[in-house]
Amino acid sequence: MTAKTKPKWTPEESAGLYGIRNWGAGFFDLNETGEVIVKAPFASGDVAVPITDIVAGLEQRGYAMPLLLRIENILDARIVTLNETFRSVLATCGYSGEYRGVYPVKVNQQCHVIEEITRFGTRYGHGLEAGSKAEMILALASLQNGGLLILNGYKDEEFIDLGLSAICLGISCFYVIESLNELPIIIERSKALGVKPMIGVRVKVSAKVAGQWTETTGDRSSFGLSTAQLVAVIDTLRQHDMLDCLQLLHCHLGSQIPDIADIRAGVQEAARFYAGLVEEGAAMGYLDLGGGLAVDYTGANARQPSSRNYSLEDYVRAIADTVRTALDPLEIRHPHIVTESGRATVAHSSILLFDVLDVQHFEPVSLPEILPDGVHPLILRLFELYSAPFTSTPESAYNEALACRDAVRALFRSGRVPLRHRSISENLFLAVSQQVLKQFRRKSELPVALAGVRESLSDIYYCNFSVFQSLPDTWAINQIFPIIPIHRLDEKPSREAILSDLTCDCDGKIDHFITGLGERPTLPVHDLRDDEDYLLGAFLVGAYQETLGDLHNLFGDTNVVSVRINQDGSFDVMKEMSGDSIADVLSYVEYTPQTLFETFRARVEEAVRQKQISVKDRQRIVDEYSASLHGYTYYEK
Repeated sequence: MTAKTKPKWTPEESAGLYGIRNWGAGFFDLNETGEVIVKAPFASGDVAVPITDIVAGLEQRGYAMPLLLRIENILDARIVTLNETFRSVLATCGYSGEYRGVYPVKVNQQCHVIEEITRFGTRYGHGLEAGSKAEMILALASLQNGGLLILNGYKDEEFIDLGLSAICLGISCFYVIESLNELPIIIERSKALGVKPMIGVRVKVSAKVAGQWTETTGDRSSFGLSTAQLVAVIDTLRQHDMLDCLQLLHCHLGSQIPDIADIRAGVQEAARFYAGLVEEGAAMGYLDLGGGLAVDYTGANARQPSSRNYSLEDYVRAIADTVRTALDPLEIRHPHIVTESGRATVAHSSILLFDVLDVQHFEPVSLPEILPDGVHPLILRLFELYSAPFTSTPESAYNEALACRDAVRALFRSGRVPLRHRSISENLFLAVSQQVLKQFRRKSELPVALAGVRESLSDIYYCNFSVFQSLPDTWAINQIFPIIPIHRLDEKPSREAILSDLTCDCDGKIDHFITGLGERPTLPVHDLRDDEDYLLGAFLVGAYQETLGDLHNLFGDTNVVSVRINQDGSFDVMKEMSGDSIADVLSYVEYTPQTLFETFRARVEEAVRQKQISVKDRQRIVDEYSASLHGYTYYEK
C-alpha cells in the first residue's frame, strides 16, 4: 500500500486508544473493519464474532436498545480458568489440599447466571455461597449432588433447618457462624432433627487491605468473631461433644483487593487461626478465604482501586505458599482452599449496549467579525485574544480569557452586561480555548495548567440508558467501567464527550473513562450521523450492577439476552427477557396499571362529554396511553 492510499486511521490505532487489549482479558478485540469482536475460546482456537452482528440478530428478534448482552462462553471460560489455574499452581507449589470454588450469589443473582454457573461448574464441584434465606432457597434448587454450599449471614431456625435438610440430600452445607447467638440454635436443631451439622467460623482479621472495601477486616468489621468469641465457640462445641463438626475457617479479606501484599498478609493471619483451631482439637479441613480476587477494569496492572498488581497465578501462589509456610512446621495437613470469587467469575460476561440519542456541542455558535458598539472592555479583550496570534504562552492566553469570561458573567448577574453581549463573550472564550487546544496535538503534551481545557470543550452525548439502573456503581462508588464505541473504529474519533443518561438528575452522567493513555474525564467519540445509530458498549458489568440498580425516574430493567457463540462463528440465543414495561415499574411502586388506565379513560370520556375532543380523538388518545403503559421505559425510535 502506498503512502498516498494509506488510511489515516486504523483499528490498530483505536485498539491502542481505548486500551481494549489491556482490560479485555483476551475476550474482546477489534477486527479489520473497526468493529469490537467478542472471542469465544474453543479447543481448536478462539472464534471471533462482531458484537454488531449479534446486535443485528437481536434487533431482528424485536429487541431495542438499551440491552444487556450476556456471553455464556465467557462465563464458562472464567470458571475453567479459575479452577484449572488453582489446580495447576497448587500442584506446582506442592500443596496437598484441593481447591473448591464457590460463587457468591449476591454478586449476580439472575436466574440464567446461577443456572449456567451450576451447570458448567458441576465438573469442578463449583459451589454456591448464600447470605440470606432467599439466596439459600435458590441455591438448594440449583446445586447438584456433591455440591458445596457456604451459608453466611445471620441465621434463624428456619434457615438452619433448611441447611440440615440439604445435608441429608447430599449437599456439603457449611454453616459459617457470624455471631455467638447462632451456635445454640444450630446445636438444638441438629439434635432435634438427628443430623450432624457441618460448622465453620468466620473470624475477624486485623490485617487491613487497600481498595474500596477496607472495612471488611479489623476489630470493627460488621461480621465475624473476635478471638475471644472464637474460643467460646470451641468451648461450647467441646461441651456438647461436637468439636468434630467444626471443619471450616472463614476469613473474608475484602472485595476487589488491588495489592497482592495485602492478600499475603491476610492469608498469613488466617492460616495462624486455622492452626490454632487444629491445635484445639477441631476436625477442620477447609480454609475459606472469601472474595477479594480483583478484576482489572482499567488494564493498568497496578495497585489502584479499579485494577490489581497481580495475575491469577500470582494470587493462587500467594495463598498456597503462605498457608504452607504457616502449617508445614506444625505438621498440619494442608486444608482444602475455598474462595468466593464472584466478581472475577462474572464481570467479563456481561456488556451493556446503548445508543446515543443527541449531542450538545460546546463550541462557538457564531463569531462576530466586528463587535457591536458599547461592549464592555473585557469583551473587547476577549476579541483581541481571539483575533490576533498569541503574544504570550497558550497557558497565559487561556487563563486571561477564562478570567475575562468569568468577570463578564459577574457583570451580567449584576445587570451591567446585556444578554447578547454575554453570549458574545461565551462564544469568544470557546474560540480562544479551541485555539489553545490546537497548540497541543496529544493529551500527554497538555500542560497541567491546561488540564481542564479539553474537558470544558467536550460534548455531552445523551445516551439511551439509566446510570442508576444499569451502572449504579459509577454513581455510588465512582467505579470505572471500560466504555467504547462498538463500531466505526476504523475512523479516527474527532470529538471528546461525557455521557449523560435519560434521567433528570445531575448525577446521571459518566465523566470518568479508561483509555490506553490512562484514566481521563472525557471519552474519544465520533460525530453522529443522521442515518446511522451510534452504539456504545460498557464492558465488564456482570458483577453487582443488575441487582443494585434502582428505579430512578422509573426507568426499569433493560432487555436482557444471553447468547452462546458456536464454533462456526454463528451464535444461538439461549435466554431472552424483555425489559420492564411502564406498567411493570408502576406496579413496583404500588400503582395498579389497570386502575390507572381506567381512571385515565374516564377522564378522556369526560372530555368527550364536555365537547373538548371528538370521539375519534378520544380513541386515539386512549390507544396511545395503553400502548405507552405497556411499552418500554426507555427511548423508542
